[in-house]
Amino acid sequence: MSQEHLGEAIGLTFQQVQKYERGANRIGASRLWDISRVLDVPMSYFFDDMDEGVSNLSPRNMIHAAQEPEVTGGVDPLTRRETLELVRAYYRIGDPQVRKRVFELTKTLANGAESEATAPALPST
Repeated sequence: MSQEHLGEAIGLTFQQVQKYERGANRIGASRLWDISRVLDVPMSYFFDDMDEGVSNLSPRNMIHAAQEPEVTGGVDPLTRRETLELVRAYYRIGDPQVRKRVFELTKTLANGAESEATAPALPST
């Protein structure tokens, strides 16, 4: 998507979008939300691959604020890029019957993985 098209979609000129891209201007939360809607990605998309050097420059880390408590169980799978890509691919399947079969296959595979994880080990012969 061009800077001009993005700018039009969020009510800015392409020069203003360039300033965001170059880092000359900071992007506020509401503007980032607008951009994520236009690009059809969750806001977390912009932070998924943030390297440690960049995250260490955040104001919170620079003033040595307390770290957030660790979330047990890892990252919510609904916020992962992989989930978004999977859902997009699923809805690109044009034939509703094929889409339904893919859905059923996915459920079967997931149930099979759960069964294997909880099933007792078979005795070896």
